[in-house]
Amino acid sequence: MRPSDPNRFARALFSGLPDRYDRLAEILSFGQNGRWRRAAVAAATRDNPGRIGDIATGTAGVALALAAASRAHVIGVDLTEAMLRRGAANVARAGQQERISLVVGRAERLPLPDESCDALVFSYLLRYVSDPGETLLELARTVRPGGTMASLEFGVPPQGLWRGAWWFYTRVLLPAGGYLTGGREWYQVGRFLGPSITEHYRRYPVEWTVAAWEKAGMEDVVIRRMSLGGGLVMWGRKAGG
Repeated sequence: MRPSDPNRFARALFSGLPDRYDRLAEILSFGQNGRWRRAAVAAATRDNPGRIGDIATGTAGVALALAAASRAHVIGVDLTEAMLRRGAANVARAGQQERISLVVGRAERLPLPDESCDALVFSYLLRYVSDPGETLLELARTVRPGGTMASLEFGVPPQGLWRGAWWFYTRVLLPAGGYLTGGREWYQVGRFLGPSITEHYRRYPVEWTVAAWEKAGMEDVVIRRMSLGGGLVMWGRKAGG
């Protein structure tokens, strides 16, 4: 069931997770989160951008990867202050305070000027907003013409056998693994995740998402299914450049 207020739900869901988020994200994705992240970062940095927006930055893992892969200044935006505090600690530990700025903000109303980013990345975001189409319009607003937008999201495997295995993992193993490795907070995330992904793609299939990107002004949109379809990386170029 989709939350009536996705922003409030996301803030409540993730506020208790920062201390273990990075390690558990890798464990519970079978180590695939890093592969998906690298693909999205590679797409966003291929044209040597000078300024990159990282939306739903969380603990700044993507922001740090963007900084490592480019010379850009990275602006990380997230809804959850607890996640950003952990992100700031991670940035300081990496000595990247001069190149990474973190700010509180909503993806539906970004604290970024029009066309101010040479590239923009968003991760695991669209399931936590009320209107994905309107959110994509807002994200694309901040990208300059000719700039790149890239995303990283969970997917649903299209093949029947792998889809069945994915269903069992997300409904049974993921909640149990979350509880054993991260306690009650991660059990709640694990229990929510599978049904949330299924419901999202029921309402907004991949084809719909591509069309929404194009409506937002992106062209040459590429879809890359990874890990047998469990991960979905997309990227495209802002028209007019």
